[in-house]
Amino acid sequence: MWETSARLLRLLSLLQTRREWSGAELADRLEITPRTVRRDIDRLRELGYPVNASVGVGGGYQLGAGAEMPPLLLDDEEALAVAFGLQSGATGPVVGIGEPSLRALTKLRQVMPSRLQHRLDALTVDVVARPQAKSAVEAKVLATIASVCHVRERLRFDYRAHGGAESRREVEPYRVVRAGARWYLVAWDLGRDDWRSFRVDRMTPKIPTGPRFQPRSLPPGGAAEFVERGINRATTSARAKVALHAPFDQIAPGVHEDWGTLEATDDGNCAIVIRADSLYSIAKWLSAFDVDFTVLDPPELRDECRKVAQRHAQLLDRYQRA
Repeated sequence: MWETSARLLRLLSLLQTRREWSGAELADRLEITPRTVRRDIDRLRELGYPVNASVGVGGGYQLGAGAEMPPLLLDDEEALAVAFGLQSGATGPVVGIGEPSLRALTKLRQVMPSRLQHRLDALTVDVVARPQAKSAVEAKVLATIASVCHVRERLRFDYRAHGGAESRREVEPYRVVRAGARWYLVAWDLGRDDWRSFRVDRMTPKIPTGPRFQPRSLPPGGAAEFVERGINRATTSARAKVALHAPFDQIAPGVHEDWGTLEATDDGNCAIVIRADSLYSIAKWLSAFDVDFTVLDPPELRDECRKVAQRHAQLLDRYQRA
């Protein structure tokens, strides 16, 4: 009896780790006959676990969705990963999941063997309480958007752009992408007839959702790369070339390829191409090199440098008066 019960738990664990198993694969993993696999599948069904079966070439067994969530069977590393994820989620950038995460973590810790409880305790960190970030999203909003992506239903929402302008949008939603502490929706904008990415924290979805749609092919590189390209465009919309009056080797350690390209010049100095969100940002950034420089392109950067110089002059007077 104990052997049968242990085998059923192993079978349930296998069904939870993959979408579908063939009878031969399960028999090989459990070291039993295909006939015993069929009997064990029937026992799981009698216990209330919905196990779907398909016949023919490519057929197999699949754990279906039931009225209640079955017990999860996790190995040591999986249990720690889930626990640490819940602990991190309690203080993450999604509003509304902090308390449920802590409740789930408490339940998980209660059933952990002592060897894992000690390892989880070692992972516990203190968190400095800080105001919720402006980019934080509501858990219900995130779940709603993820749901319409899954069922392929159109979504209507009010959207607040970076400058504060508001608009009503209707889209075919495809993927939710996380970039740092921000969440984005990649969707086909029906009004613009093109792909767009939207900050989830700026969206107010409208219920009910729209009709089903036929999915399109995602942009080249997929949803995550599409969002990354959009972020890069927003943060590198300005470009300038500046001669730095210092040797290449002196400047090179402070230049990252994400925002600058450095080259040596014939006079023993170097020139840098800088990318940023504005020319004013570039003008402020140039002080970090702590060397003399000459603006090569564009000429408008010289005006921004003058603004920075005036600001520094004001600070000089303020500090001298202090």
